[in-house]
Amino acid sequence: MDGQYEIFEVLPTGSALKITIVSGLPYAMQTLREHAKQTKNECYVTDAKTRQVVAQLNVPRAQWRTVKRIFQIAYDEKSGAIRADALRAHGHGVISVVTNEKAKVLLSTILHYDLFIVGHSAPEDVRKEMVEWLRAKYPEVKILALNPPLEQISGADYNVLQNGVEDWLPIVAAS
Repeated sequence: MDGQYEIFEVLPTGSALKITIVSGLPYAMQTLREHAKQTKNECYVTDAKTRQVVAQLNVPRAQWRTVKRIFQIAYDEKSGAIRADALRAHGHGVISVVTNEKAKVLLSTILHYDLFIVGHSAPEDVRKEMVEWLRAKYPEVKILALNPPLEQISGADYNVLQNGVEDWLPIVAAS
């Protein structure tokens, strides 16, 4: 969790202004919260390495209502980035992190999500622990578990074999 994170503010013109770069996800979240208190503009944090958005604040209500908000827990950066790109290409808003620990830090600032996606490339017990934690914290939100062959995660609303976006994207659209 000691990676580099960039904090941005979305200006009224729609352009993003980089506010700062910080080390460590907890510090990035603290910096985001402090900056968001000083403006009404949308603010967000990206992972400096992957360029994935990992947290947002001050998102306009109209945007929350029109875009399906998905929180993805990946266990390898490449698959997480591929899934996030596919979801964004289909008009979904995506927050994507790698590891359960990062997910828990980000989800400590409870925001509305429409769906959680739990990636396939971690051991079953790690993935199951994340599903149980999500179920306890967000009992109303659906959970899609992407699985390697011969595995399913109890507690997930949907279990899909991770073969490609065509296998799970219809579930995202319907949920």
